[in-house]
Amino acid sequence: MSDREFSRMNSEQLSDLVVDALDDIKGLDIVKLDVRDMTTVTDFMVLASGTSSRHVQALVDNVAEKAKDAGHKPIGVEGEEGGEWVLLDLQDTLVHVMLPKMREFYNLEKLWSLGPSADLALKDA
Repeated sequence: MSDREFSRMNSEQLSDLVVDALDDIKGLDIVKLDVRDMTTVTDFMVLASGTSSRHVQALVDNVAEKAKDAGHKPIGVEGEEGGEWVLLDLQDTLVHVMLPKMREFYNLEKLWSLGPSADLALKDA
């Protein structure tokens, strides 16, 4: 197995951990996008909505805790002060948690599906 194949396996497992962590505390409209063929910045993007700024923060905190427990320390967090859109950078997986109005406005799913990515709607709470 090459290093890249090993890395992909880990990034897929990490993205699944993220989805599970979001689902654990009722993240809404969770979508995982495979962007490996579109960018070298990350392998997956996971998007979810929260019902309030407090819920958005709780979702991000849960993902960060579960990732850290699995040995994937977050390398950055942006947007915590406003709570409308928080980006958690886990290197192989970028996590976007937003209020529904922000998610609808920026429509990242559409933006990242313009290329050859395979997106998968995973859970709709």
